[in-house]
Amino acid sequence: MSQTRKQNSSNGETKPRTSFVNKFFRGSKLTNSKAGSRKETNDLETTNFQPSNDAKETTTLDTAKPLPPDTAPGSRMEKSELLPPQLGPTAADQSLDLNNRGLTPGDLRAVVALLPLLPDLETLDISWNDFVSGTLRSITQQMHLVSKLKILRLGSCRLTTDDVRALGEALEAIPELEELSLSWNSRVGGNLPLILQKFQKGSKIRTLELVDCDLTSEDGTFVGDLLPMMQNLEVLDLSINRNIGASLNSIAQGLRSTSNLKVLKLHSCGLSQDSVRLLDAVFRYLCELKNLDLSCNKELGGGFEDSSAQLAALEHLEVLDLHQCSLTAADVASLTQVIPLLSSLQELDLSANRKMGSSSENLLSRLRFLPALRSLLVNGCALESETFAALAEASAYLPALEIVDLSWNKCVGGNLKLLLEMLKFLAALRVLRLSSCALVTEDVALLASVIQAGHLAKLQKLDLSYNDSICDAGWAIFCQNVGFLKELSELDISLRPSTSRDCGRWFRHLLRAVSKLSKITEIGMKRWILPTSQEEELEHFQQDHRGSIHFDLGEGQ
Repeated sequence: MSQTRKQNSSNGETKPRTSFVNKFFRGSKLTNSKAGSRKETNDLETTNFQPSNDAKETTTLDTAKPLPPDTAPGSRMEKSELLPPQLGPTAADQSLDLNNRGLTPGDLRAVVALLPLLPDLETLDISWNDFVSGTLRSITQQMHLVSKLKILRLGSCRLTTDDVRALGEALEAIPELEELSLSWNSRVGGNLPLILQKFQKGSKIRTLELVDCDLTSEDGTFVGDLLPMMQNLEVLDLSINRNIGASLNSIAQGLRSTSNLKVLKLHSCGLSQDSVRLLDAVFRYLCELKNLDLSCNKELGGGFEDSSAQLAALEHLEVLDLHQCSLTAADVASLTQVIPLLSSLQELDLSANRKMGSSSENLLSRLRFLPALRSLLVNGCALESETFAALAEASAYLPALEIVDLSWNKCVGGNLKLLLEMLKFLAALRVLRLSSCALVTEDVALLASVIQAGHLAKLQKLDLSYNDSICDAGWAIFCQNVGFLKELSELDISLRPSTSRDCGRWFRHLLRAVSKLSKITEIGMKRWILPTSQEEELEHFQQDHRGSIHFDLGEGQ
């Protein structure tokens, strides 16, 4: 990922702008609530914080002006000058979140000035700020003043080798640290020991995120040796480090000491068939594991054939992600014996494993033994009619199912009635994706009847894109009934990139239907061509609804 930020600078001098404190306290969070200062996060997404309703105009801060020499850090006068009046001079500030704020070097000087005033700080997040690069030492030199820090996030800060070294020196000063995120910093790779070498046995660290850090196999070996020191570890994310597969033996040995681990993510780590054997030998030590991500390791294919028995030991597993792992028929046969035993499983992703096609009938049929399953992704699996029929039958036993993705399975076309028969049992369904399924007019007509009967009352997202074989009559029947989906927020009926068609009279039915849907915000209609009369109808519709619904017609219109 890259973030483009505009600078108004010349020779290092910034133009006049809103002060850092004014900008920060209007658009970020500085809280003193213990309940709100800790947020457990296991995903890789950054969070955009909206301005607080009660954030008023605050006192300005000259970022180039040093602190008064005769003012003791943390004094009443300093806080009164640097913090906004509504916090008060005695506020016990515990969270400083500057994620994706486009900080400048001057802003960082302001952060350095603030740290001595926040002795109770528990969370510091300066992720996605390029200007941190090369300047982290100025912050880490103040770390001893925030020794209560529990969460430190430095994702995508373009850390340099000196930044990495400075961070390693500073970590010793924050013994209460529980979460460290250094993801998307390529210089961490090859230098990981400089950061983590001072971790002591009994470390309180619970979350370690090193996504896309260009880790070397030596770094992987170091992680393996370090894991026994982190017996409180709950989340380990080493995703998108393609070289650590070579050191998985060391990592696997270290994982034996992390019995509290709840999340293990090794997405796109260059794992091989032998990696499955190494991990399978570890699973019995990870009795608390809830989330296992081995996705996008294309060399794993064939590894599950003789090495998946211990997977069943993960009785608390809730998320299993094996998408794009080149699973073979032998893998599927082995997983058929194991996956139905994971009674706590809530999310299963087997997508983009095209070789599992005809061999997955037994596996999909036995999903009925997973009553807690909420999300099932089998898109792009080259399913055949028999396997789709087995899945349709099993769905009747999955009352908690909320997300189903069958996209890019051509066998669904003409056979959707098999699944629709079971939809009356899927009262919780929120997301249904049927993109590029070769649907025909009969399929959408049947879907319309199910919608009219109220069996999809909770549906929020419906994807019918890339189904170009549906005629105008089919779209008309569908659009006349889509208004019954009162919870719908997103609908996609786009055409394939290689085709385009004129909208039929059904477009008027669509406008009439969505006008009754209070929650809809996005309608994908790429490559549908609106004649002039329909363009005018859409323009009037948008005016009446104040543009609250976005019609995505692509670049053509």
